[in-house]
Amino acid sequence: MSVLDPLNGVAFTAFGQHVIWSDMIGNTIGLAALALGWRRSIWTWPAQLLSGVILVAAYASAHLSGGVGKQLLVIGVALWGWRQWRRGRQQAQGGSIAVRFATWRERGLLLGGTVVGTAAVGGLFTLMPQLSWNPWPDAYIFVGTLAAMVAQARGLVEFWFAWLLVDLVGVPLAFSSGLVFSGFVYVVYLALVVWGMRDWWLRSRAEGRPVLEGAAA
Repeated sequence: MSVLDPLNGVAFTAFGQHVIWSDMIGNTIGLAALALGWRRSIWTWPAQLLSGVILVAAYASAHLSGGVGKQLLVIGVALWGWRQWRRGRQQAQGGSIAVRFATWRERGLLLGGTVVGTAAVGGLFTLMPQLSWNPWPDAYIFVGTLAAMVAQARGLVEFWFAWLLVDLVGVPLAFSSGLVFSGFVYVVYLALVVWGMRDWWLRSRAEGRPVLEGAAA
């Protein structure tokens, strides 16, 4: 018996769909992490870390290697982002994190890295179909999540745009993979992303263009 079996057990059934514990718990914590990010609270990072650990089990049960890899990246980037926000905290107003828009160079690096990374990971999944039954959407979410979290760690407003693009693919992929709770939570994410985007946009105008200590512009 695997140690993941209890987490991947059925929590409840709704409309003929089974909702597993890891999917429900991990995404609920992830939803709280996104709300904390909207509030620019440093606690968004430990919440993302815990969510990533639990969701590894959910994606493993659905045989989505990209999803598993994404959550492993979430864990790693959450540790890095936590450190970045702690270092930049003294430059924020009201004890929260200062935010800004990315430079054109940063936008180009994020976009180019996402395109190249998706092509590389998608190609790998295509050559090794046992890693994912739906290689290209899986690869896109894998790389797009990394881009979004890097942007968040640097306090960039574009973080919200990156999450929006990930959600547009993540919703149908989650439902088609049997991760029903993930699908519903992604829909809620969309609303939080829009509100969070507006808040960070207004904050960036009020605070000018501060740069987190230790992070290059």
